[in-house]
Amino acid sequence: MPRYGRVPKRKKEKDAVYQSEQITNFINKIMIMGKKSKAETIVYKALEQAEARLKKPAIEIFAAVIKNVSPLMEVKSRRVGGATYQVPIEVPRARSEALAMLWLKEGARSRKGKSMAEKLSEEMVEAFNNTGVAVKKREDMHRTAESNKAFAHFRW
Repeated sequence: MPRYGRVPKRKKEKDAVYQSEQITNFINKIMIMGKKSKAETIVYKALEQAEARLKKPAIEIFAAVIKNVSPLMEVKSRRVGGATYQVPIEVPRARSEALAMLWLKEGARSRKGKSMAEKLSEEMVEAFNNTGVAVKKREDMHRTAESNKAFAHFRW
């Protein structure tokens, strides 16, 4: 960690097919043990399949999926006077997108059978329609934040 100031964010490369930094981030999240070409194949196949099922451009589908799955609020633990409270806070945009991508990946991995590209495609289609595991995860997080609204004054 630096002694002074913040570390500037590095520019991400855009992916080869859709020229999108978001998709590059998603490919990096899907990647296991440095096998980037395999992760790219999985993501591109999933986007093609979702495009075929929804009859819309893949980049629009991906943007809508990330928007539907991204949380607005989350809870963080704060220790106040010997008690630990779950304090609701707003989620910054970068973290919100990162959580959305993580939940999409976990939702696809939790499905049984089929290839990863097919499972990811199904999860994207369901997230596009505001259903599925990833959207449920976001709603659970919002519900938790809503129920702990009384502790919002502990935010600092």
